[in-house]
Amino acid sequence: MRIDKFLKSSRLVKRRTVAKELADAGRVAVNGRVAKAGTEVVPGDIVTLRYGNRTVEVRVLRLLENPRKDAAGEMYELLSATGPAGGDEDPDDEEDERD
Repeated sequence: MRIDKFLKSSRLVKRRTVAKELADAGRVAVNGRVAKAGTEVVPGDIVTLRYGNRTVEVRVLRLLENPRKDAAGEMYELLSATGPAGGDEDPDDEEDERD
């Protein structure tokens, strides 16, 4: 699956055009290498996304074409996030709910 489509499907980025622009600007890396919008990702890849003053690093777990909102978060595992929070979500809350 293309990185721009993965970012949109997983809801890490709201729109595919924004995901494409981020990738083309060199703000997306796959396994430590700068990725263009057409770069293919597979489960196990590490994706680093830099937008604004926030950096998010995730591991690709699954590739789903059009997941429901609740399944989109199952496409990746959050490895690290730095900078100001993008919303009121706390990644640690999800772990507590699974226990």
